[in-house]
Order: sequence, then structure tokens, then C-alpha cells
Amino acid sequence: MTRAQQTISLALLVSSVYLALFLELVPLPPAVQEQIVPVLPFWLLVSFGAYLLARLGYNVMTFNDVPEAHAELMAEIELAKKDLRTKGVDVD
Repeated sequence: MTRAQQTISLALLVSSVYLALFLELVPLPPAVQEQIVPVLPFWLLVSFGAYLLARLGYNVMTFNDVPEAHAELMAEIELAKKDLRTKGVDVD
């Protein structure tokens, strides 16, 4: 099963469960049915956004923890400078 099929399957499962709750096919207490179920999609969207922001912040915070990538990038910069110097471009 590909990643797209897994994602579509999960989305269909979640949407069908929500639809069953929203259409009151699953009996819930009236307070839950009237106050919580209608705002579940918005709550999930905000929670997902908060998760993504936290993940992005963590990855930015730990960006300098990859010295191999830094060394590789510096080597590529030096190679590009040498190539440009052979073509007569002043890079310093």
C-alpha cells in the first residue's frame, strides 16, 4: 500500500467517524453532541497547525546539529568559487 493510499484511507476513516457523530448515528450526551462535535474539525485543524509549528521550531532550533551537512556545504561553496575563478569572476 502506497503512502497516498494510506493517507486517503485514514482521511476516509476519520471523515466517516466524524459524519457518524455529526449525524447523531452514535448516541452521545446532548451537551457533547451540541457543543463539542460541531467544532471538532476546527479543533483538529488548529491542533495540527500547532504540531507543525512546534516541529518546525524544533527543527530550526536543532539545525546546527548536523556538522556533516555543514562540511559538505562548505566544500561545495569552495568548489563553486574555484569554478568561478577559472571563468574570471571575482568571488572574494
